[in-house]
Amino acid sequence: MGIRSFIRLIFGAVPAPPDATRLDGTSEGALARSLSKFSPGKRGWITSAEASILFSNKDAQYAFGETDRDGRRNIETFAAQHGSVVTFMPVESRVYFQRDPT
Repeated sequence: MGIRSFIRLIFGAVPAPPDATRLDGTSEGALARSLSKFSPGKRGWITSAEASILFSNKDAQYAFGETDRDGRRNIETFAAQHGSVVTFMPVESRVYFQRDPT
């Protein structure tokens, strides 16, 4: 049992923060459309699995880690192109995007 599974076993599933909206992570285009609807400062998320499929060549458990520089660069570039910053939350198995508040 991995640490993530152990934490989920103890605490249960971690709910999304109330200010975060579930984004469409089925494709880069769908994600871009979801982000374009956000007002500045608004946050949304996709699952880590969806993010790894879209932006990384590594297996989901290694995506965006120390050895996945390309995956990190891909998702950070995508976020910047869409006026957002990206935050990885591995314990929640989510990747958050927040629209630039300026």
